[in-house]
Amino acid sequence: MLKYIVKRLLLGLVTLFALMTITFFLMHMIPGSPFAGEMQGVPAEVKEQIMKAYQLDQPIIVQYGTYLKNFFSGNLGNSMARKGLPITTIISNGLPYTAKIGLSAFVLAMIIGILLGAVSAFSKKAWIQGLSAFIATIGVSVPSFLFALFLMYVFGVHLKILPIMGLKSWKHFIMPSFALALSPVAMISRLTRSSLSEEMRQDYMTLALSKGTPYRRVIFKHALKNAVIPVVTYAGPLLATLLTGSFVVESMFTIPGIGSEFVSSVSGRDYTLIMALTVLYGSLVIIANILTDIISAMIDPRIRLK
Repeated sequence: MLKYIVKRLLLGLVTLFALMTITFFLMHMIPGSPFAGEMQGVPAEVKEQIMKAYQLDQPIIVQYGTYLKNFFSGNLGNSMARKGLPITTIISNGLPYTAKIGLSAFVLAMIIGILLGAVSAFSKKAWIQGLSAFIATIGVSVPSFLFALFLMYVFGVHLKILPIMGLKSWKHFIMPSFALALSPVAMISRLTRSSLSEEMRQDYMTLALSKGTPYRRVIFKHALKNAVIPVVTYAGPLLATLLTGSFVVESMFTIPGIGSEFVSSVSGRDYTLIMALTVLYGSLVIIANILTDIISAMIDPRIRLK
């Protein structure tokens, strides 16, 4: 098991380094400059001083080496669009809000999705299976922002039982969390249902039932344990995605998260912020995938052999 974990960690570090490298060079290939809008009518000497201050006058390979040196020393630099504002301040201000909403949506998606999929797989009632299929279809076809508008109108405007703006109390978490969880619920329920249905048709399940093993024990000890592996595989990247936020949902509910920073950094050619957010998102995805692989290997030891 230790060998498997070390191999996954090394692969994750290589992947993160490749992501940083590709992002850095692609970012500098995009036409434009972080200061393009500010340099109209500015004397050439001033332009040179600004470019020199941010080392943008250096060859691209030199800039890359400087970035790696600063990164590994823990220096993420300052925002180019918001002069003098440290990148760490931007992330530390917005990430807690986004992480709280993302974690709430993740917990909701896992609980509702697994429960809905399991009930649909074992129930023989047509209306339960129909309800599960309906929710799965709605989750796949309805965008999160449209579902958020529906929740805001019904519970915020019409019934007036939930707050629409901000993130001050537990009530503020309900609507944005459900809006973000809708699509994952649909995916998780479908994965759980198909996996459980497939496991129940396996020979070892038939043998266990024929030997008189209690049905509930067969379900929880054997079927659910093996069927949850596809869900765990999906849950890793999902958690990383939710923890980095949704710009549209955050904007609709006036949540000061980092979702908007992803959009504004690219549109404003804010190189330092783009790199920091890319590394943050990439790190979360890689860590989530490593944890997913480790958990899957603990559930099914055969995975360690792959």
